[in-house]
Formats: sequence, structure tokens, C-alpha cells
Amino acid sequence: MAVVVNPGLDRSDTIGAMLQTISPDILPFITTVINGSLMSGHVPTAFKKARVIPILKKPALYPSDISNYRPNNLHDPNQSGFKAAHSTETALLAVTEKLHAARSAKRSSVLILLDLSAAFDTVNHKTLLSTLRSLGICGTAWEWFASYLDGRSYQVTWKGLTSAPRTLSTGVLQGSVLGPLLFSLYTHSLGKVISSHGFPYHCSADDTQLIFSFPPSDTTASARISACLADISSWMMAHQLKLNPSKTELLVIPGDPSPAQELAISLNNSMISPSATAHNLGVTMDNQLSFSSHVTNVTRSCWFLLYNIRRIRPFLSTQPTQVFVQSLVISRLDYCNSLLAGLPLNAIPPLQMIQNAAAPLVFNLPKFSQTTPLLLLYWLR
Repeated sequence: MAVVVNPGLDRSDTIGAMLQTISPDILPFITTVINGSLMSGHVPTAFKKARVIPILKKPALYPSDISNYRPNNLHDPNQSGFKAAHSTETALLAVTEKLHAARSAKRSSVLILLDLSAAFDTVNHKTLLSTLRSLGICGTAWEWFASYLDGRSYQVTWKGLTSAPRTLSTGVLQGSVLGPLLFSLYTHSLGKVISSHGFPYHCSADDTQLIFSFPPSDTTASARISACLADISSWMMAHQLKLNPSKTELLVIPGDPSPAQELAISLNNSMISPSATAHNLGVTMDNQLSFSSHVTNVTRSCWFLLYNIRRIRPFLSTQPTQVFVQSLVISRLDYCNSLLAGLPLNAIPPLQMIQNAAAPLVFNLPKFSQTTPLLLLYWLR
């Protein structure tokens, strides 16, 4: 649960009062406490107690009605990026489960993968501050964010020369602590635009996926999808974000064995044609949800890496070889492998062959050594 800072917070709060009346003479002691916490790996219990003060949506609303208060969780529930216990894998699982459920009900589905150009760099600071205020962040907390964004500049250094400073009125740092959070809050209202058309959606950072399921006989699908994309495009323009139609991908998953319906989807005066496969958060998805292309791509890259590791194996001991294999090869097998659950058994052997080849390589044994005992060793767990 996110804590919304209320300007009416009780000043008797010990920590809050201390921070507001802090003297420069006390700063070294606070620094020692913080450094001691970082070095010991321990956070004092007193610092883990938060006060959550419900905030009315409007001051005139009746305070006894719980529905009149703003929710404290500002994250979009369909956003997997920048959230604990969420990842690209949870995002892909959420999407594929919806597609599988629609197919089981003999409904066709369209999966649209929207692509944004330089999304973090084009966040407008004034719009962001307005969005934060609409989410209930006000008072000192809002002023802190305004100060954080105000007065930013950049310079370019090239061949030993540095340009004059230029003011930055857009952008949040993608590699910073606050940047991803601010971007997530900035795009919070996009979900309402998509939901208004009745489309499920899921996000992971700046990757947005739309799912639309419909009976195969439905002839209005193209128009409804195009209308939703038009509203999304308008929202993007209002927030100074740029959709990239040339990189936006479209998959049509048929609900029955009959030929897939021809769809004509337009986005910003460009036509988006369905494709047989699409790259989605590092996974190659296909219009039959067989993941055969993904397995092929993973095995091809793994064989290439094993070949190159084998070439330098005479110069390596077991431990560095193990690190190479785990970080370069096994990591590829592990990534989003939960998506392969339920596939036919004949889809798995190519991946098993990678493991079977990796184990003898780690232990410097002949290629065709018995691998079962090796796979039971700790290095593969």
C-alpha cells in the first residue's frame, strides 16, 4: 500500500517533528545512524512504522462513508513493472491466460503490442505534476516532487568539449529510483481509456498490451479495435508520448480451426497487419499459442553459446565454466519457462537437449556422457 502524505499530519509525530526542526549539529549523528543501518543490514523498528491517513476525494463528502475516500494504492493494478512480486513473467502469464481462456470458449482474440518511442524521455513535467495532484498527492509532498523536477538541465560532452547547459522540461530518469515510479503514475489514466472500450490490458513499464476477444462471426471487431487505438493515440498526444505504429505488433489467435478473420486495423493513418509471430517482453509468441518459434529461438541461441564456451573450455576450470553456462545458457532456459506449461511433450526435448549438453561441458566430460547424475548436482538447481 502506498502512503499518501497529508499536509494535515499531526505535528506531534516524533519523527516528522524531528525532521522539520533538525539542527545542523545533529546531522553527523543521523548520518552515523543511516550508515550503521546500511553496514549492518538492519533497519530500526521505529523506521518501519507508517501512518496512513485516509483522504476524502472532496472536502464536502460525508467522512463516515468509506467509499468517499481516495484509495492509497496509486499503482495501476494491471501494471507489472516496478512492483514487488511482479515481473515480465507475471505480465506474460496474465496475458496468455486470458488468451487461453478465450480460445477454450471458442472465441477469437487479438493481441496488440503497443510500442512507444523514448517513453521515459518525453514525460512532460507540468502534466506529471498535474497528474500527481489528481491522485491526491498534495501539500509538502507535491512541493517536493515539484522541486525534484524543477531546474533540471543537461549538457553534451563530445571530443573533450562540453555544450552550454540546456533546460529540461520533460523526461524522468529511467535508471533512477523515482523515474520508473513517476512514469507509472504518469500513465495511470491510460488504463481508464482502454477500459472504456471494454478491452482487458496489461502493462510492464512502457510496454502496453491490449486483448480483445470476440466470436469468430463478429464483423465489428476491426472497427472497435481501431476506435480504441484512436482514443489511445489521442491520450498519448495529450501526454506528449509518441506511439510508434511501425513497431506496434498485432497477433490474431483464432478461436476455431477455420481460417482467421481478416482484420484491417488502423493507427495514426497507418494500417497494422496481423503477423504469425510477435516479440513480447523477450518471448516470441505465435498465433497458435504453441510457442514453437520461441523454443526454436531459445535453442538456437543456446547452442551458439555452448559452442563458443566449448571452444574456450580448455582454458577454464570448472567454476568459471559453471558461471558461464548458468549466466548465458541456463538463464535463457529459465526465462519465462512457466509459459511452456501444458504444451505437448514433443515441444520440450529441444530444451532438454540443451541441459544434457551443458552438464558434460561444465564437468569437462565427453559429449555423450551419462547426464542424469550430473543434472542432479547442485549447479543446475
